[in-house]
Amino acid sequence: MLQSIRDRSTSWGAKILVGAVVVTMALFGVESLVGLLGSDGEEVAKVNGEPITRQQLELQVQRAIRSGQVPPEQERQLRAQMLDALIGDRLLAQYAEEGGLHLSEAQLDQLIVTLPEFQDADGRFDQDLFRNRLASAGFTPLAFRDQLRQDMKRRQIQQGLAASEFSLPSEQARLAELQRQTRSFHHYALTPADLTQAPEVSEADLQSYYEAHGEDYQRPEQVKLAYVVLDKQAMADEVEVGESALHEAWQAEASDADRRVSHIMVSFGDERTREEARARLEDVKTQLAEGKDFAELAAEYSDDTSTSDEGGDLGVISRGFFGEAFEEAAFALQQGQVSDIVETDNGLHLIQVTELDRPPFEQARERLKRQVAMQRVRDDFNDKAQQLIDQSFAAEDLASVADSLGLERQESDWVGRGQAEGVLAEPGVMRQAFSPDVLEEGFNSEVIELDENRRMVLRVLDHREATTLPLDEVREDVAAAVESEKTRDALQSRADEMLASLRSGESLGLDWQRAESLSRQGDSQLSQPVVEEAFRLPHPEGGETVYGRAADGERVVLIGLESVTAGEANEQIESFVARMAQQLRSQSAVNGLQTYLREQADITRP
Repeated sequence: MLQSIRDRSTSWGAKILVGAVVVTMALFGVESLVGLLGSDGEEVAKVNGEPITRQQLELQVQRAIRSGQVPPEQERQLRAQMLDALIGDRLLAQYAEEGGLHLSEAQLDQLIVTLPEFQDADGRFDQDLFRNRLASAGFTPLAFRDQLRQDMKRRQIQQGLAASEFSLPSEQARLAELQRQTRSFHHYALTPADLTQAPEVSEADLQSYYEAHGEDYQRPEQVKLAYVVLDKQAMADEVEVGESALHEAWQAEASDADRRVSHIMVSFGDERTREEARARLEDVKTQLAEGKDFAELAAEYSDDTSTSDEGGDLGVISRGFFGEAFEEAAFALQQGQVSDIVETDNGLHLIQVTELDRPPFEQARERLKRQVAMQRVRDDFNDKAQQLIDQSFAAEDLASVADSLGLERQESDWVGRGQAEGVLAEPGVMRQAFSPDVLEEGFNSEVIELDENRRMVLRVLDHREATTLPLDEVREDVAAAVESEKTRDALQSRADEMLASLRSGESLGLDWQRAESLSRQGDSQLSQPVVEEAFRLPHPEGGETVYGRAADGERVVLIGLESVTAGEANEQIESFVARMAQQLRSQSAVNGLQTYLREQADITRP
């Protein structure tokens, strides 16, 4: 969670942070959580009776996208991974609650105000910065507080498990010794082409394999579906957007775009009255109208000594960092324009926008086109969504619904609960398909809200129960599996015969390949199974070669280990390996706990 906020914050330009330090509970106010976490949305999973809603899943997906971790086009593929992560988080949270782990409100307050992501240039907590960066990452303050509490509890568990793992000095020394070891060996790959004849596959072999691996040839309960999708983006794609509309949208964005501003500030109070300050700026305005340079006038007239030498430059600013009057004037200007006189707590100002932080029009064209088109079809989409609800509820088919709304009625092939692809794999779709009203009663489904821009209704066209497919239907797959198994067995038998001959001192005249002084972590073209087997063989003694073999996909590789050397000590590498080993031990402990919790948990996914 914090990483997503850090990722967003690194892209911010230089900004002037204005405001006092805000402390503890005043941060969180009385914001509503309706529609956020814990809402009564459609369930996508249950973990020991606690629901995970589709809304919670969508929030995590959108936060990942907004943080820049995942491109939007991979949004749908991301959902399954995010749901699995939510289940794991929920299990750890439940474990923490059962264990009595506690984080006080005061501890949370102290942690939040000390996080560097929410501190200004002087290292002080800044409330505006806090709220803006949370918003960029898709959090409200209360939601962030709740998520942070859960994160810290999980971290307590992980740190406790990590601290319980250790290794003895002798183990560390042995690990270092193994790590710097190198081995030299020769190797030869046997492939199916090295067999004198292809293995024969009999009917009895097929039957025997089929009976032993029947679970591999089961067909789950399946349905054929008809469905319609109301897609706001598809509607927008049909809209023609003219150049004038694009330019209007581009200009409208300027009111919210970050901007680089300069100012000329004239203070009043001790040295001059408000009227005298205003008269001074009126003189500046006159000179600007005559063509004088704003930067030169700032150097001459501005009382803000921190910026006057830089032409009054305040840097790039965003909404929410300056007072209301200053901000209202600054964000009403186009590039190059100068404001009227603006009064703030520290004086009177003339403000000039020197640069708008936005892409050129041509670069923004396609995005603006999509944006304007989506705005134009918004009402039509909402109307059709309501019609979809009304008509699909009463209709006895989907064809009439599709015709009435101008939608395409689509049909699926046979699909099971866990076999869906594309739009049918969206959360909640297959749950509706196998619901009693749809599957048994033959009704149209409820309108499924796939996301904010898509709605779906489906209907079951056909249904078949789970069954083990007969051998005749899967004969080709079974034959391929049997042939592969027999080929692998034949290659291993042939390799064992050759190993026996090599160990007895025979020279088989093979075209051996060599690997010289290969280390465990060295860059090698050899596959991992071959390298692992080479380092698993016992040390050669008396100049003898030690032989072994490794299965490598469809190949079996003969290995002749010639020598083992201790290698040169490298304190930096060995220290790194020791740390990695400790981390692996710790991670193994955490993974073990998570595996145990999953095995013991009651997890259901519709």
